Amino acid sequence: MQKVKLSENLEISRLTHGHWRALDWKLSEQELLKLTEQVVELGITTFDHADLYGNFECEKLFGKVLNLNKELRNEIQIVSKCGIKPLSNKFPNRQIGFYDYSFEHITSSAEKALRNFKTDYIDLFLLHRPSPFFDPEEVAKAFSHLIKSGKVLHFGVSNFTPQQFDMLNTFVEEPLVTNQVEISPYCLEHVDNGNLDFFLQKKIKPMAWSPLAGGKLMNPQTEKEHRIHETLRKIADELNVDSLDKIVYSWLLKHPSGIIPIIGSGKIERIKKAVASMDVSMNLEQWMEIYVAARGEKLP
Repeated sequence: MQKVKLSENLEISRLTHGHWRALDWKLSEQELLKLTEQVVELGITTFDHADLYGNFECEKLFGKVLNLNKELRNEIQIVSKCGIKPLSNKFPNRQIGFYDYSFEHITSSAEKALRNFKTDYIDLFLLHRPSPFFDPEEVAKAFSHLIKSGKVLHFGVSNFTPQQFDMLNTFVEEPLVTNQVEISPYCLEHVDNGNLDFFLQKKIKPMAWSPLAGGKLMNPQTEKEHRIHETLRKIADELNVDSLDKIVYSWLLKHPSGIIPIIGSGKIERIKKAVASMDVSMNLEQWMEIYVAARGEKLP
């Protein structure tokens, strides 16, 4: 498995295992341990979380799994996120969902993640979404505190625009190392808003959530989904590839920005397909054919 350097001191696997829907997998702790060990054996050593995943339960579950095999922590990198305060039965007094990037919330979220994962440090901690109320000096103060205490080793963001990323980067002591955004043949938002160009300019490797568009590309319903699906199938036939998953992951991996797809599956066979996509050799015309299908119109 190829490794990607996000900074001088942080190297992660080119593919990441995402635990957004880990509770939906309906796996026991022992079954999730087995899956995690199989994923690591495949070379995927980076695991993506957020405090609110599974109504604030996914981090705890993964911590229990790591406790069953304490050696695993030395082999993996943990990514987590904070900042979203959703409506939840865990917080019955909360009136609305909102974002909080106060010093207290960032630091307390990191402390809670450490307890949940039963670890002394988080490899990479991200701000989950940009907020209309955002004090970069306070965020920088929280980052500095967590880095100096050794509790978080690196920071990044998620779903930020180039301007938002650049703005925060001017305040923090240690440069942000990644931006986790939605990228797939279905979602071209971060192609259109200049983010991929920004990543290339700044030599930032982006992480891609929902690379399969939540299953829309595999089980199409709308005209757009059918259009992309048929193009993926055509190219899969041309390349003699047995799975559309592999074509989508190959499309992402081919982009020169160095996209790091997050695989959100609890099925080892689906994860193996993602790994096998690294051996698919797609040419530029095929890559563009998928892009044009996603746009729904020819290039000018």
